Amino acid sequence: MDLNTLNHLVDILSEFENLVEIGIGSRTDVSNLLTKNSSVVATDIRECIVPIGVKFVIDDITNPVLDVYSNSDAIYALNMPPELHQYALNVSLQVGSKFIFTTLGGDFPEIPVYPQTIPGETLYWALE
Repeated sequence: MDLNTLNHLVDILSEFENLVEIGIGSRTDVSNLLTKNSSVVATDIRECIVPIGVKFVIDDITNPVLDVYSNSDAIYALNMPPELHQYALNVSLQVGSKFIFTTLGGDFPEIPVYPQTIPGETLYWALE
C-alpha cells in the first residue's frame, strides 16, 4: 500500500475510538498508525505479530467470539475475500459496529455497500 493510500485510510479510520481489524496477517501498517488515536484489536485465524499497542486475538470470523468485537465502534478488514463479507457484516450488526473493508483487487463486495474512493483504493462501507 502506498503512503498516500495509507494516510487516507488511517485518517478515515481514526474517527473511531475502538477498532477491530479482521485478518491482520502480516499487514500491520494501518493498525500501527491507528494506535496513535484509537484502541485497536487485531484478529486472525493464526498467531500474528502485531505492533506494540495493538491487542491480538486469534479468532475466526466464520465462527466468531462476539466478545472480541463487542466494544468496537468499527470493524475493518483489508483485502477481504468475498466469501467473508457476509460473516463480517453479521458480526458488525450483532455488536452494533460499522463494517468497513477493502477487497482483493478485482473482487466485488458480496454485501450491500457504499463505496468511497480514496487515492489508490476503494473503501467499502457496509450498509445496515
